[in-house]
Amino acid sequence: MSDVPFGFGPQDPDDRGRKPEEPGNPFDFNQLGAMLSQLGAMFSNTGTSTGPVNYDLAKQIALQQLAGQGGGLGFTPDQDKAVADAVHLAEMWLDPATALPAGSTRSQGWTARDWVERTLPTWQRLCDPVARRVSGAWVEAMPAEAKEAAGPLLSMLGQMGGMAFGSQLGGALAQLGAEVLTSTDVGLPLGPEGTAALLPANIEKFTEGLELPAGEVLVFLAAREAAHQRLFSHVPWLRQRLLDTVEAFAQGITVDTSALEQLAGQVDPTNPASIEEAMKSGMLEPQTTPEQKAALTRLETLLALVEGWVDVVVAEAVGERLPGAEALRETLRRRRASGGPAEQTFATLVGLELRPRRHRSAAALWKLLGDQYGTEQRDSVWEHPDLVPSAEDLDDPMEFAERFGQTRKALEDPMAELERTLRDEKPGEKPDGSE
Repeated sequence: MSDVPFGFGPQDPDDRGRKPEEPGNPFDFNQLGAMLSQLGAMFSNTGTSTGPVNYDLAKQIALQQLAGQGGGLGFTPDQDKAVADAVHLAEMWLDPATALPAGSTRSQGWTARDWVERTLPTWQRLCDPVARRVSGAWVEAMPAEAKEAAGPLLSMLGQMGGMAFGSQLGGALAQLGAEVLTSTDVGLPLGPEGTAALLPANIEKFTEGLELPAGEVLVFLAAREAAHQRLFSHVPWLRQRLLDTVEAFAQGITVDTSALEQLAGQVDPTNPASIEEAMKSGMLEPQTTPEQKAALTRLETLLALVEGWVDVVVAEAVGERLPGAEALRETLRRRRASGGPAEQTFATLVGLELRPRRHRSAAALWKLLGDQYGTEQRDSVWEHPDLVPSAEDLDDPMEFAERFGQTRKALEDPMAELERTLRDEKPGEKPDGSE
């Protein structure tokens, strides 16, 4: 079959050496045909996605980049069995370290390709609110006459914007897929519910420079994955709260109208890459409102609390069983502090940069609660979102621990708490009623 675009015949052999600007061939029809063919292929081969992000294109780009890096390679049956054994062992060690029961019903080894395919539905829930609001803000900010003049081109702009978002997401997913060690490595429940998943190929690369036994690293990471699964499976409000906070951030997105004037002069409608470049340049970067800052603080705090709890529980579970556990714990902290995959992805897609200081503060708070009140009381904090520490509590764990103790006493013996409150309201009166 000929590769020549429809409507253009094969090049005349006598014209092969002639330059486009020479008399007799003032226009290069082959170049025009290639451009039209490329545009046609671009719109027809990027899937049927019609939302604010072209997820078909995102998946296609991510898998292509991973294939080029060798990231889609499989693993041996022995590695798959090692993952299952490591998760099983980790679950037994975790039982006495937390009041939350096992949350995974299956354990699996994943390739980077598996990770992209099985986490994409959750990324869609995370990215859609932001992308939809940004795309809508562009149109809302346009003057009425500009909208009328643009007419049908607005739908094309939306489609090309979805492709630009999809391209950006695809690149981020490829980078993450090549680096993540477990399904919850970014602190979010990205994979199917109840599935503890580890990526043997990525873990093997991660282990190379550690000078620690590979089996020890695998069990430590399996314990972290299993702890995440316990939290996300048995704290029913947590998963939805994370997604709702991202959506709350998206609702406040506004776009500077003056940026649209620059957009008109810098974006080539025949070149979707120019839209992507405009997005990366920050030309259409949303303005941050106080409401958005509050939403980002809530999201950052909640993610820090998740990671801090997992950090403390896993440390208690593995204890002296894994001699290299503390070194691994610190390695993962440094990995995050140096701008690991989680930070880069959130900065790109959501606008959130996680601060390592929050994770350490959260871990200190959970450790304090466990030491003072025991494992069961510590984990009871997750029973209701109103009990969960705030960003201010991470700055003063001692004050939160004291307040938490009073709250638990009130819940356990409400009548005694009522009497204490009444006495506090009358400081000059003794319990027997005398002055």
